[in-house]
Amino acid sequence: MNETPNAYVTRILGCLGSQDPLQVLAATAGRLRALVAGRPLQDLLRAPDSAHWSTVEILAHMADCEIVSAWRLRSIIASDGVALQPFNQNGWADTFRYRESDPALSLQLFEINRAATLSLLNRVDPGLHANHGVHQERGIETVVHLISLYAGHDLNHLAQIERLLSDSATAPVLPSRPQ
Repeated sequence: MNETPNAYVTRILGCLGSQDPLQVLAATAGRLRALVAGRPLQDLLRAPDSAHWSTVEILAHMADCEIVSAWRLRSIIASDGVALQPFNQNGWADTFRYRESDPALSLQLFEINRAATLSLLNRVDPGLHANHGVHQERGIETVVHLISLYAGHDLNHLAQIERLLSDSATAPVLPSRPQ
């Protein structure tokens, strides 16, 4: 999906709506685990087409995003006004071969890093949540804003996985994505 940084932020925050972002962040790992529990790898590898990710790829993406999020939040909390570098999610997916990743390991990596992030947010001085970073594409982003953005990001991908897995019982297996 090609969209401007502002359109992306609007879309992702729209996924969150009026939900409490910290509650969403705390619930995501459990929701992911419940969605993929007992699913055969074939279901997790199914993608609607070559332009969209499978559940395996989404889980790998979410694990990597949690590492990036943890770094960004720590950087901002420790150094108000720090520069934040963007990353190319599709480039990462190709370079890191998300399709070949182990979904259980991706989920474990996500869970561990998310738990550490939530612990950090709960133990630092809440006044530091007003600190900001300067994202090269999106501009000034406070910790509070990023928490909402990351929660919306979770909900966006949870909905994608729900759709993928609800379709898996009736959808034909698609050929592997061309390399």
